[in-house]
Amino acid sequence: MNTHTLALQLMAAQGCLGAFDTLYHHELTEALPGRATARLELSIHALRSMIYAALFIGLSAWQFHGMWALVLLLVFTVEIVLTLWDFVVEDRTRLLPATERVTHTILAMNGGAFIMLLALNTPAWYAQGSALVWQWHGPLSVFLALCGVGVGVSSLRDGFAAQALGRRAALQASAATPGFGAAGRSFLVTGATGFIGQKLVRALLRDGQRVTVLTRQARQAAWMFDGRVDCISSMDQLPVSRQVDVIINLAGARVLGWRWTAARRAALRKSRVELTANVVSWIARAQYKPALLLSASAIGYYGNQARGDDSVLTESAPPQPIFMSDLCREWEKAAQAAGTYGVPVALMRIGVVLGLQGALPMMLMPIKMGLGGPLAGGAQWQSWIHVDDVINAMAHLCRSGADGVYNFTAPESLTQADFSRVAARVLGRPYGFPTPGLPMRLLLGEQADLLLEGSRVAPNKLLGSGFAFTHPGLEGALRSLAR
Repeated sequence: MNTHTLALQLMAAQGCLGAFDTLYHHELTEALPGRATARLELSIHALRSMIYAALFIGLSAWQFHGMWALVLLLVFTVEIVLTLWDFVVEDRTRLLPATERVTHTILAMNGGAFIMLLALNTPAWYAQGSALVWQWHGPLSVFLALCGVGVGVSSLRDGFAAQALGRRAALQASAATPGFGAAGRSFLVTGATGFIGQKLVRALLRDGQRVTVLTRQARQAAWMFDGRVDCISSMDQLPVSRQVDVIINLAGARVLGWRWTAARRAALRKSRVELTANVVSWIARAQYKPALLLSASAIGYYGNQARGDDSVLTESAPPQPIFMSDLCREWEKAAQAAGTYGVPVALMRIGVVLGLQGALPMMLMPIKMGLGGPLAGGAQWQSWIHVDDVINAMAHLCRSGADGVYNFTAPESLTQADFSRVAARVLGRPYGFPTPGLPMRLLLGEQADLLLEGSRVAPNKLLGSGFAFTHPGLEGALRSLAR
């Protein structure tokens, strides 16, 4: 096997790895097209993908002789510079999950290998007369050409997404900002770099509030919010003499992911219960007690509602003896301990949050592919809320200073089948492709209940306190996100 053929085979491997990285990380788990801070990263991806599309198609069946060999070297140089720039931007704007960081490392090593092998051909190619010389490699050429088409489509996707993020930023800049109370108050936010946390911090800054964020990635958070927030990595770094008016506790590791092994359950508890206990411990020592602790929980507190049960669960409904319910109950108990020190505590039991990040991109993926339909029969209830209403409801509670338990769900609950039917209509896709639940249950174990079971939860206390939802119905909520 000559070096040129080996280089093309490594390029084919690069295409497979790149497809996995794009679909699994960029589209599903990280949802970059909906991440406000990913605009520059997506622009770089679009340019790199355009270059890779040209390389895959060009090298699939041609040799670059004469001056064309120098053009190829120039393209390689530009690609390397863009890759290094991409690494810097990623490091500044988001915390890469372990699988993505490993994938990027393998891509960089493999890319360097095939570029080096192709560069070895440059002296011999340059000595030839300037021409693009046809050289067919059978199925390998076909596969590389298909990779080129796929990468080209990805380039257009990322380019349009970057433009959309720019338009969205302009719209948000002109949109009304919810008021969190008198300007200039001091807020401490945990989980600030997450999907909801990012939107919350930006809303607080637009409202003229002073923000401190508790995060393991202090440098990344400082870049993310343009140096406009104070960053601490431990509550011990926050002086007890510091006056904090409101604490908003959103921290918690992602629930949906790997199976709930004993180690993963312990990690989920630590990221919620232990962190909340640390916040309350600081409150106990603080010279000036906060006016409010607003702490996240989830409607998983109520457990799973039996299929066919159309009863509505309000804030007084009891928990169930299952892991998610226990996790939420322990999380809330840790937060309620702040009441011992005279601090009002408002608990937010949050439903599925609809936004351009979070769970929605994964929920819509099969629908976008034309495979939307009932999942495991589709009779399970889905209680959801638009991310803008989450932020607005937090602002509402901060203004009113109310405490107690609040369901953060939209007034309209739907079954999974109806949810998918509405989403398909909004996206202009067909509906009716049934998906059995057994494979998902075998893959995820008890965690599959998050997708295959549900509960019909109503926001009675929010509505009773005078809060008005901007997106009370699913179709309007999804159309606002589509815009």
